[in-house]
Amino acid sequence: MFELDPRLEADTHMLGDFPLCRLLLMNDANYPWFILVPRREGVREIFELSTDDQHALLQESSFLAERLHTVFGADKINIAALGNQVPQLHLHHIVRYESDAAWPGPVWGAHPARPYGQKGLAAMLLKVGMVLNEGTEQVESHDD
Repeated sequence: MFELDPRLEADTHMLGDFPLCRLLLMNDANYPWFILVPRREGVREIFELSTDDQHALLQESSFLAERLHTVFGADKINIAALGNQVPQLHLHHIVRYESDAAWPGPVWGAHPARPYGQKGLAAMLLKVGMVLNEGTEQVESHDD
């Protein structure tokens, strides 16, 4: 049975589910930062997914990246699967601008996370709805 790693759960807002992946929003308003997590138990690496799931992951990642690029007017979409801190397979999709505070370096450790306030999160959820209305089964906030 799929369970989201507690660290991902603590650091993100759940947005919805694609056919394969759970879609999360990183709770860091410094960057539009999204995470795809395949809903498969015990998977740490892409090669551990079935061939069909590997294809689905690529399709969902590409769909997300293209829509984020368009709606957010990104200069670049950074996509990464590191897993050094959280071993559960997850792919970061970070909207980057040449004017952002970490450009051209990576966002990790560049600046302290700036959690979303209620208004900022509501605005982001509206924008995410525009981005993803065709691809997810649901787009809703699961705030505590």
